Amino acid sequence: QVQLVESGGGSVQPGGSLRLSCAASGTGFYIYGMGWYRQTPGKQRELVAAISRGGTLNYAESVNGRFTISRDGARNTVHLQMLSLKPEDTAVYYCNLNQPDGTVYWGQGTQVTVSS
Repeated sequence: QVQLVESGGGSVQPGGSLRLSCAASGTGFYIYGMGWYRQTPGKQRELVAAISRGGTLNYAESVNGRFTISRDGARNTVHLQMLSLKPEDTAVYYCNLNQPDGTVYWGQGTQVTVSS
């Protein structure tokens, strides 16, 4: 069983920045990839950024150039540095972990609010 613990959400003014972190723990898991998704009420969860075990990065067009995903392999942790935040970035952000067998794990979610 894998547990994902997220931290770093909060409220910020437009143009501000936040850094999200997600730590994976458990036994017998192998990280194929990790990423961040976000969801607002009434909408589907959408990919924000992802990083594969080999280091391949993938960003949503709406955050490209403003958000940076990185990982600390030794600690099974992934970070999302968010700069130049906009009101439309407001959402619950979820950490995601994929295993090679297709199993997907999710964190509990952390709220990010961008408002003046």
